[in-house]
Amino acid sequence: MIRERHLFGPGPSNPYPEATRALADPLLGHLDPEFLRIMDETCEMLREAWGTSNARTLPLSATGSAGMEAAFVNTVHPGDVVVVAVNGLFGQRMTDVAARCGAEVVAVEHEWGQPVDVDRVLAAHPSPAIIAAVHAETSTGVRSDIAALGAGKGDALLLTDAVTSIGGIELRADDWGVDIGYAGTQKCLGVAPGLAPFTINDRAFERRVETPRSWYLDLGMLGGYVGEAGLKEGGKAQRTYHHTAPTAMVASLHAGLTRILGEGLEAVWARHQAAGDALQSGLEEMGLELFAAEGHRLPDLTTVRVPEGVDSAAVRRELLDRHGIEIGAGAGAYATSVWRIGLMGHNARPDAVLLVLAALEDALGR
Repeated sequence: MIRERHLFGPGPSNPYPEATRALADPLLGHLDPEFLRIMDETCEMLREAWGTSNARTLPLSATGSAGMEAAFVNTVHPGDVVVVAVNGLFGQRMTDVAARCGAEVVAVEHEWGQPVDVDRVLAAHPSPAIIAAVHAETSTGVRSDIAALGAGKGDALLLTDAVTSIGGIELRADDWGVDIGYAGTQKCLGVAPGLAPFTINDRAFERRVETPRSWYLDLGMLGGYVGEAGLKEGGKAQRTYHHTAPTAMVASLHAGLTRILGEGLEAVWARHQAAGDALQSGLEEMGLELFAAEGHRLPDLTTVRVPEGVDSAAVRRELLDRHGIEIGAGAGAYATSVWRIGLMGHNARPDAVLLVLAALEDALGR
C-alpha cells in the first residue's frame, strides 16, 4: 500500500491535483492536432513563466539535467571561453558539461552558502563567449543576482539555471538579459519530473553550434515544437518531426501552468516568500542555524545546519516513517551536516510550514 507522503526536500513537491489528473487522461498521439494545441499553449504559458517573448521556448523531453546539457551543447564551440560561477553543486556540474563540449572553462569558485560575486565573475575573463550561473542553487538554498550579471555581460551570452526558481521566485529572463535558460518541472511548478522548460533567444540561437554533439538535444531540429506564437512560415507554425514527445507529461505541465498562471505569477511568488519566511523564522526560534547567507536565502528551499551530535539520516528517516515527511540531505561536503527543506508549489502554504516545524521539533525532542 502506498502511503501519502509530504515531500519537503529538494526533489518533487506534491503535484497540483490538476497536473496529477492530466497524467491519467487518455493518451494523445504526439502528432494529434489536439496535442499540438496543448503544446502550443504550454509553450506560450512557459514564456510567461520565464518572463520572455522568445519564440524558442518549449519543454524539452527530458529532465532538468538534460536542459543543462542542451544549453551547453548547442552554444559552446570547441575552444570557447566559458566563465562559470560556482557556488554549489550545480555550478560544478556546469563546469563539467562545458568542459565536455570542448570549452576553456574559467570556474569562479565561491564558498558554498554564499551568493555569486558578480564583480568577480565579470572580471574573470575579458571576452568570454558565455557566462553561466545558477539563479537558485538547489544544493545551498542561495539566490544570486542574475540581473546584475546580465547588465554587465557585454558581448557574452548569459546562460542561467532556473530549476529551483521558475514558478517560485521572481524570474524575468528578458529584463535580466538571460540568453539561454533551462529549468525543471518537479520543483515549484509542482509537476512530476520529466521535462525541462527551456528558452533561448535569437541572439544565442544565431551563435549556435550547427552540428551539436547530441542529435536528440539539437535545437535546430526542434522547430516543430515552438508553438503558434513561435517560429512561423507562411503564417503557420513549422512542424518538423524530430522525436516522439511525452504527451502525458506535456499535458500535465499544461495543467500545472494553467493553475499557476490562474493564481497569478506575482501571487505565487508572494506565497512562496511568505511560507519561506515563516519556516525560517520558526527554525531559528527552535535554536537551529540557517546555512545560506542572510539576505540571499531562497524562500522555496531552506538550508539548515544539522545540530551538533544529531544523526542527520536518523532524523530524516523518523520524519519520513513517523510523519510522512521527506526532507533532503545536504550535498557534497555538507551531505551529513545540512538539511534542505523545500516548500515548493502546493507545499508553499501556512499549514505545511506548521506541519514541518512540529514534526522536526518532535524528531529532535525539542
